[in-house]
Amino acid sequence: MHLSQLVGGGVICRQGEAARLLPGPTTIFELAEEAVRRAMPLAEILPEGGEKMDLAALAASNRLDVPLRHPEPARMYLTGTGLTHTGSASARDAMHAAQAAEASDSLKMFRIGLERGRPVPGQAGAQPEWFYKGPGTEAVAPGATLASPAFALDGGEEPEIAGHYLIAPNGQPWRIGFSLANEFSDHVTERINYLYLAHSKLRPAAFGPELLVGDLPRHIEGRSRVLRGGEVIFDAPFLSGEDHMSHSIANLEHHHFKYAPFRRPGDLHIHMFGTATLSFSQGFTAQEGDVFEISAPPFGLPLRNPLTVLPGDPERAVQIRAL
Repeated sequence: MHLSQLVGGGVICRQGEAARLLPGPTTIFELAEEAVRRAMPLAEILPEGGEKMDLAALAASNRLDVPLRHPEPARMYLTGTGLTHTGSASARDAMHAAQAAEASDSLKMFRIGLERGRPVPGQAGAQPEWFYKGPGTEAVAPGATLASPAFALDGGEEPEIAGHYLIAPNGQPWRIGFSLANEFSDHVTERINYLYLAHSKLRPAAFGPELLVGDLPRHIEGRSRVLRGGEVIFDAPFLSGEDHMSHSIANLEHHHFKYAPFRRPGDLHIHMFGTATLSFSQGFTAQEGDVFEISAPPFGLPLRNPLTVLPGDPERAVQIRAL
């Protein structure tokens, strides 16, 4: 089952090829709150009936939003983990190995994940790399632009899977579902020094258009493409799911939600699980106007977002006033 959020209100449920507008709830967030309150699976509380909808047409007209938004954007956290996929180490190591006398810290972190990132159920394994993207204001809808700030050195895609979570009144995290994500980053800044990773990740991220409700497939085959002027100029496959990861999903979730501030009742978390495919690592540089396209069959419609560069003087300092 898949859910999509209409811009301005309205929830669409797709089962197979049939999509319908659910009568009653206006947001997936409202549905998730009700499911958490009743401690019931989301699929069991959906209302019956509803008008048939053309989901592809809605996506083409940019009428679909990210699957979930919090009414208070500051209570929505965009976060992620890196070096989690079995193909991710080579690209990251190539970015940082020249600065290291031996194996880079990135490669060492990856090896730790391979050795201890998939513990037996109920136990904690090795900690992954973790990063913060921003609050809910930085969540970008399908079709909307991914904006690179004027001071950025690069703006590149990262095709990922994201988990969506709501914290119950008792502090229990509940997973709502999974979606495609473009974990947009500045890889040139990161390449300068791995300690700049935190800076490179403070960028918007795109999610959707559909939320997969239920278990994440262990094997996911997707494609990451970049289009320029309607022509495909980059096209590469990506693999995800636990069959291709050095960490289990449960271990990644544990190491995010083990921190008490991330279990604050009523908060919404969108957590990205990493990737093994980057156009940047293959020598590609995106330009303003390029369109990123991420797709994988289990998630339905592809996620497409054009790149834009915000105006401004990168040398001009932010002025702080004293009270």
